[in-house]
Amino acid sequence: MVSELTRLDAPLETGPMLRWQRKFHESNLSIKIPANSDYTGPLSPWKPKSAKTPRKTPVTPGNSKTPLIFTPGKTPGKSGKTGKTPSKTPAKQSQDRFIPNRYNTDVEMGHYAIMTESENISPSKLQYKQQLDEVLSNGQNPQDARILCLIEKAPKAKEGYINNLKVLYSSRKAATSQTSATRHIPQQPDRILDAPDLLDDYYLSLLDWSSHNHLAVALAGSVYLWNAGNGTIEQLLELQDMDYYISCVSWIKEGNILGVGFSTGVVQLWDAGQQKLVRTMTGHPSRVGSLSWNTYILSSGCRTGAIHHHDVRVPEHHVATLSSHTQEVCGLQWSPDGRHLASGGNDNVLNIWDTNLGSDCTPVHTFTQHQGAVKALAWCPWQQSLLASGGGTADRHIRFWNTVTGTPISETDTNSQVVLHYTTLPL
Repeated sequence: MVSELTRLDAPLETGPMLRWQRKFHESNLSIKIPANSDYTGPLSPWKPKSAKTPRKTPVTPGNSKTPLIFTPGKTPGKSGKTGKTPSKTPAKQSQDRFIPNRYNTDVEMGHYAIMTESENISPSKLQYKQQLDEVLSNGQNPQDARILCLIEKAPKAKEGYINNLKVLYSSRKAATSQTSATRHIPQQPDRILDAPDLLDDYYLSLLDWSSHNHLAVALAGSVYLWNAGNGTIEQLLELQDMDYYISCVSWIKEGNILGVGFSTGVVQLWDAGQQKLVRTMTGHPSRVGSLSWNTYILSSGCRTGAIHHHDVRVPEHHVATLSSHTQEVCGLQWSPDGRHLASGGNDNVLNIWDTNLGSDCTPVHTFTQHQGAVKALAWCPWQQSLLASGGGTADRHIRFWNTVTGTPISETDTNSQVVLHYTTLPL
């Protein structure tokens, strides 16, 4: 034994069996290799001695007739290359499991067969597939095509139903061949208010609507406020002397201050929210038939033809007088930008004034085309230089003016006197 250990160039002939030899005996399988043959590996073919390939497996010296026993898959090759070694013998593989050949299997066809539903599908899915096939056959993009749609329209709401959410559903209406060129103007009043003792005088301005949705109405010697939001009515003031009356009312552009003109020539300021008198301003010798606000400047037109500017911020309120009309001033209206004042009088004259508050100011433009008293005045909200004016019984025309160039634009015959001036209702 010791002598064999010292011989390092030859295999051991005595001693315990190796691990692969023990497993070989347990399985009762053996491969006998002839002594006169060369073995190059488990998967290599047998080669004769006459081949030029060098010997791979050493032969046990001293007893060449004793065969060498190998177990395929367990014997390492000394050339450094290891072949494919099956873990079990072919007989053992057939007993354990069957490994099919997958090279001839159509994987895509099998996946389609698994994912495809049976022929007994619902009618809705069948219709969906048919429509999808039509879309794909026409070359359209399925993402842009509508496959599902409502066959029936949404049910209509009950008659008289009011929806606070405006629109919950809607349906497309058939397009009409002709569209209306004019807006609808209602022929019936939306609300009727009782106004006893309303003076029948063409030259007075007895109605005005505030930015807070309040309507001020002058009835003889009293002023009433009607709240359009809740329908309540309140009395703001009442004159004790029956010989005097209220000739005009005008709200400030923003706020609850109401200007009130009297037949005595007095102009008062009232706080409608607290229902109290704020200020009294004098200076006119006769009744005040028209009022117009320009921020903190209140302009008043008198029966004598004079126009006074009142600065309500200072104690000396009278800051300017415009004298051009020869008869009563029955129409006053400041432009939305506050740069020009339009005044109309019973002398059939329409004047345009600028913001100059000097004592010797003259009108920028004077129009004399009207044949009656000019009471109705309205500035265009979106075109500052456009002004509309309405004449009395002898004129019955609405005329449009360019206040920059001072030229008339157009006119319309209304077949009646134009009474009320333009008022912007609150939204």
